Amino acid sequence: MKNPITIRRRIAQTAPEFPAEMPNILQRVYVNRGVRSADELDLSARGLLHYNQLTDCEKAAERIGQALLANESICICGDFDADGATSVALFMAFFRKINHTKAFYLVPNRFSDGYGLSPTLAEYAHAQGANLLITVDNGISSHAGVTRANELGMQVIVTDHHLPSAELPAAFAVVNPNRHDCAFASKQLAGVGVAFYVLLALRAWFKREQPEHSVAQLNIAEYLDLVALGTVADVVPLDYNNRILVRQGLARIREGVCRPGIAALLKVAGRDTTKITASDLGFAVGPRINAAGRLDDIQQGIECLLAQDFPQAQILALRLDELNQQRRKIESGMQEEAQACLARLNVDQGALPPILCVYDEQFHQGVIGIVAGRLKEQYYRPVMVFAEGDEGELKGSCRSVAGIHIRDLLEQVASEHPQVINKFGGHAMAAGLSIPKEQWLAFNDAVQRVAERWVDADTLARVLWSDGELTAAEFALDVASALQNAGPWGQGFPQPVFDGRFRILQERWLKDVHLKLVVQPEGSSQSFDAIAFNVPRANWQWQSPASAHLVFKLDVNEFRGQRNVQLLIEHVAT
Repeated sequence: MKNPITIRRRIAQTAPEFPAEMPNILQRVYVNRGVRSADELDLSARGLLHYNQLTDCEKAAERIGQALLANESICICGDFDADGATSVALFMAFFRKINHTKAFYLVPNRFSDGYGLSPTLAEYAHAQGANLLITVDNGISSHAGVTRANELGMQVIVTDHHLPSAELPAAFAVVNPNRHDCAFASKQLAGVGVAFYVLLALRAWFKREQPEHSVAQLNIAEYLDLVALGTVADVVPLDYNNRILVRQGLARIREGVCRPGIAALLKVAGRDTTKITASDLGFAVGPRINAAGRLDDIQQGIECLLAQDFPQAQILALRLDELNQQRRKIESGMQEEAQACLARLNVDQGALPPILCVYDEQFHQGVIGIVAGRLKEQYYRPVMVFAEGDEGELKGSCRSVAGIHIRDLLEQVASEHPQVINKFGGHAMAAGLSIPKEQWLAFNDAVQRVAERWVDADTLARVLWSDGELTAAEFALDVASALQNAGPWGQGFPQPVFDGRFRILQERWLKDVHLKLVVQPEGSSQSFDAIAFNVPRANWQWQSPASAHLVFKLDVNEFRGQRNVQLLIEHVAT
């Protein structure tokens, strides 16, 4: 059972001076998302924040530059998700571009190695001959791994975006916009965004020190397709700086100037590269790369991104597509088991604890994050899902709702009950942790005790925000197209959603899970196609003609060369 949904309209604010030709509805949407000036609509690369604002970025760039000039062996230590994969691919593509052959990458296996730069991984990098070790999308919590690398005579550059603890690892340089002494204005960079900034600083260093070197001549923009993919796939908020990175990357992909691996992944997902949006990267490409890290080895995803030609990339993309299908089957079964676990609690929605902690010994460690996200959406409260780990541990993945900083909550639990958590890390909305298996009940009790102070009923109220009603003239193809092309939309900068009352003229079910409607806005003679995807049939029943309050996105449907306005229904209140 879901919490009741309250529909609230965003309060219209005074708009800055937007271009006169911009549709009024688009101006309203931008203001609702905090756009404070017309300058923020300029998503050209010149609007990016400068790399010199990112603490240790120039220091890291200088050390990498010296390593390249000295032909040192460089190891990239990555993470096993799409952000980590794109970060590794970015650095490795760069090294291959400049013919630096003494570079390799290591990514820990989710199941056998755990997360981040561990002492064991540092030892392996040393055995492979590494002089310099660069972490991407990890490392900020790898104190032991960095220390071990130092003991072995390697220097470490940490590039990461996860929240640090009070003390930074003892690395040569730590590039992370979220370190406490960093003034970089965009704290929302993904791991691949941080790596991209290091490359920007590296090119600048070569321009000063070795202007004839190939790095000084490099077009860093050619890596923006990877930056866009990793940024969207990691669901970081799309602040102004990230919107520039994503918009520029999308533009390159649409123009066909992208990695064969990205083109191949879009093809197996049935997407047209010339028309892709940020959501295509988030829902089509990202999950296929993530599937490799969740079920097998993220190296398959990295190698797809590094493929030199389309035929090679397509072979790897097809394998990733197969893994993604397997992931969906496993996830479906786990969701049923999770529902059964919750049913055994024998409580109704109103009596559910403020944070759901679910564990089953049959759960697959690679999919617990997705299941946590699904349960969070269903019950609208933070969720922690656990699976069996190694050596008597349980591995957990957390997903939270707005207003509850899940990493900080875990830190509070660890502070008050240090015996129940071995390690943890993450962000406001997502985190990971490991706990001793014998502490499962004590951990759950400790979480609920902290949650009683941190979580209140207002925080768990489910609110669906709308940009308001559309006028009859705004149900138009040019308006729908303008909204579609105005993004990139994503986390923290959501796609426009509207609401209003409609008459339901026709309805039919497609494959018993998608509801196709013909609707007419009240007070209008126009009618439009509308569709609700993957909805429970029992909750969407009318006796036509009927009237309903719909929350929807204005979309463009293309079929057999015809383009028409279509409503994508998000919610209905009859």
